[in-house]
Amino acid sequence: MAKPRLSTALKIETSAARRGCFNSALLRIRVKRAVPGTDPVVKSGATRKGRITLAVTCQPGTYYAVATDYRGRTARSKAAKLTCSPDSTPTPTPTGTATPTPSPSPTSSATTPPPSSGSVGTTEENEVVRLTNAERAKGGCAPLTHNAQLRAAAFGHSSDMAKNNYFSHTSQDGRSFLDRIRAAGFTGGSGWAENIAKGQPTPASVVDAWMNSAGHKANIMNCKYNLIGVGAAKTSGGQIVWTQDFAAK
Repeated sequence: MAKPRLSTALKIETSAARRGCFNSALLRIRVKRAVPGTDPVVKSGATRKGRITLAVTCQPGTYYAVATDYRGRTARSKAAKLTCSPDSTPTPTPTGTATPTPSPSPTSSATTPPPSSGSVGTTEENEVVRLTNAERAKGGCAPLTHNAQLRAAAFGHSSDMAKNNYFSHTSQDGRSFLDRIRAAGFTGGSGWAENIAKGQPTPASVVDAWMNSAGHKANIMNCKYNLIGVGAAKTSGGQIVWTQDFAAK
């Protein structure tokens, strides 16, 4: 049994998996909060399919995860002390309207890293930034700056989803969007959010889809944010997977 992971980004996410096992057997995981006396369980779950992931709304404190297999053997994650910025905005999961049937699109650099000249993002990604800022201006919000580290996190997630055929704010290795942002070298900050979408063939169509979804629009129109990273990558079938990462710094 592998040690459970504990990650944070406006919510607590933890996952555990049994390794090298072929038969179905019970695996239980519990998220605990470290306090004087007996540590309370804030959430628990169990599975017989080998892997389980739990998510808990973040509250300030110190947390850790404990996984227990059917033989009673346990594994414990490292503890994480959370501040849970109250000004941060939740990151909604896109609805089915975010995955329309793709239309033919012009040849683009949507699957390539940014140029080495020091600029940030591809032409399509920067058009998403421009259109996002145009929408923010209508609500009186200042424009977002395209940040190289946020762009790296966003492109990495889009590329991973496109390559491995999944669609989620949680990477297949259990990382949250804040884990990916930190891994890209982004430090500090007081609030973060993420929007994802799949199948829109153009920057205009994906921004329009997000603006017609209340949760995604709330992220775009949050005047607290001043930085953005946009990543676009194509699946083997030609669909574009889009990611927006926001931060306040």
